[in-house]
Amino acid sequence: MKRSPVVANQFYPGDPLTLNDTLTQLIPVVADSDKKKALAVCSPHAGYIYSGSVAGETLAKVSIPEDVVLMGPNHHGRGAPVALMLKGEWDMPHGTVPINRKLSKKIASLSDAVTEDDTAHLSEHSLEVQVPFLQYFQKNLSLAPIVISHVSYQTCVEVGEAIAEAIRNYKKPVLIVASTDMTHYESRQSATRKDQMALKEIKAMDPEGLYKTVLSNNITMCGVMPTTIALIAAKKLGATSADLVRYTDSGAVSGDTSQVVGYAGVIIS
Repeated sequence: MKRSPVVANQFYPGDPLTLNDTLTQLIPVVADSDKKKALAVCSPHAGYIYSGSVAGETLAKVSIPEDVVLMGPNHHGRGAPVALMLKGEWDMPHGTVPINRKLSKKIASLSDAVTEDDTAHLSEHSLEVQVPFLQYFQKNLSLAPIVISHVSYQTCVEVGEAIAEAIRNYKKPVLIVASTDMTHYESRQSATRKDQMALKEIKAMDPEGLYKTVLSNNITMCGVMPTTIALIAAKKLGATSADLVRYTDSGAVSGDTSQVVGYAGVIIS
């Protein structure tokens, strides 16, 4: 299957030259010697005008390998709970990105919770908006893309361990990218308070703490499942720290602090 963009010219420019100019403005210059060899990152997925600077700053600080496991939340409810696109390619403004079939098949073989399912991917923006940033840094990008609905913590553990084992067996560098925004449509004061609770658990490298904190406090962090899974996988692969790059909200651009969406960039290494 060739997946066509669904939010080009909405969340980000669809014209390749305009997109490149936009990315250049959003991404700071970081010397290769200063980039971290991260195991995972958390990156926001709103329109670039709102969250692109956080995504750009976060991804600029890490080495982007050719192979990426890209996870995001299911915003529309279609498809399997843990939906992996196993074959095909993504048609993006800056060129086609192939699905890493070898890595994807290995993940699917290691967990019964993971289902081969293209349906969940067709209209989902949370993964798509990350791809132009990844392509900016890595021209030979390939993806193992996974869209995740609300699942149990035990399912998060199973999927996270499967991803870690698949990456270990792959024997090449792989970056895990968890796509998530933070609290949605609350006052800046409320969003900041809630998001700091979630970020505290991420920085403590406590995936179960994150899962329970978000659910018990009604924190509308849409990508809590991908982030929980990313933490589990990264810890299995030896990660020991999670560093917050930047936290902000939509009010910093819109000027409206009565109803904001929070954005955070985190590097897990």
